[in-house]
Amino acid sequence: MDPIILPALLVMGLIVALLLLNWAVPISLWLEAIFSGVRLGLGSLVGMRLRKVSPPAVVRPLIASTKAGLPLRVSHLEAHYLAGGSVERVVRALISADKASIDLPFQQAAAIDLAGRDVFEAVQVSVNPKVVQTPRVAAMARDGIQLIAVARVTVRANINRLVGGAGEETILARVGEGIVSTIGSADTHKAVLENPDAISKTVLQKGLDSGTAFEILSIDIADVDVGKNIGAELQTDQAEADKRVAQARAEERRAMAMAQEQEMIARVQEMRAEVIAAEAQVPLAMADAFRSGNMGIMDYVRYRNIESDTHMRRAIAEGDETPQQLPSE
Repeated sequence: MDPIILPALLVMGLIVALLLLNWAVPISLWLEAIFSGVRLGLGSLVGMRLRKVSPPAVVRPLIASTKAGLPLRVSHLEAHYLAGGSVERVVRALISADKASIDLPFQQAAAIDLAGRDVFEAVQVSVNPKVVQTPRVAAMARDGIQLIAVARVTVRANINRLVGGAGEETILARVGEGIVSTIGSADTHKAVLENPDAISKTVLQKGLDSGTAFEILSIDIADVDVGKNIGAELQTDQAEADKRVAQARAEERRAMAMAQEQEMIARVQEMRAEVIAAEAQVPLAMADAFRSGNMGIMDYVRYRNIESDTHMRRAIAEGDETPQQLPSE
């Protein structure tokens, strides 16, 4: 083997070994912890590697907590890391809570973080309340006028109710429901426009933050707009519906009247047909009377006179000026 290649391979092997050793035993991180006042042995760092725990993710938050005067146990931080939590976020929250004189134990902070909430943000909101705005809430007063209101809700996080407590969506939904109820109980929309603070006072007294992770500090009505005249629209729709019902009933009565009229016409026509049929039997009866000798010529003349007189009287009654005269003797 070439005498130059062997030393090069040895140097490369030594470099790889040093890199592996530095990965397995993070000496720089250990020195950083020692000089920061954190008593931590190299064996603990090697054990973290073996337990698949990132030493920087645990040691650096531990250094920050030690510098802030919060002694934490390495085993607790490792357990939280293995549980899938954010060690850095929990430590930042603990430091912020300690500076703000908020009682927040490590176990509670870890539980809040594992519950999926941002524990550091919760501490910040607990110290510095934030304002959330409701969407446009539409409600109708008793006089039928629609009002559209927007409210700003100032909330402060309640650390003790972060685990299992409802979030901002519940707060906004409850505030919106309270606004609808308050506007709906107002006699007129003018009363609401003249005193919009009455809405916030009434809603605030209902204890809408019960069971939530927040405490409502104030509810302020940011804007109230006048919407549609819902009452008039409903009355118009009702009148239109009544009109259609009345038209349908009138059409039904008209159809029934027409049917009755047609039935009457049919009966009259039937009666006329019977009369015509009966009249057609008269000449036959008279001819039979002549043949049998029950009727003479003078009887026939008197019959024709009576018939002519009856026809004349009928024509005069109907207004016919030129009645048709029947031949008479």
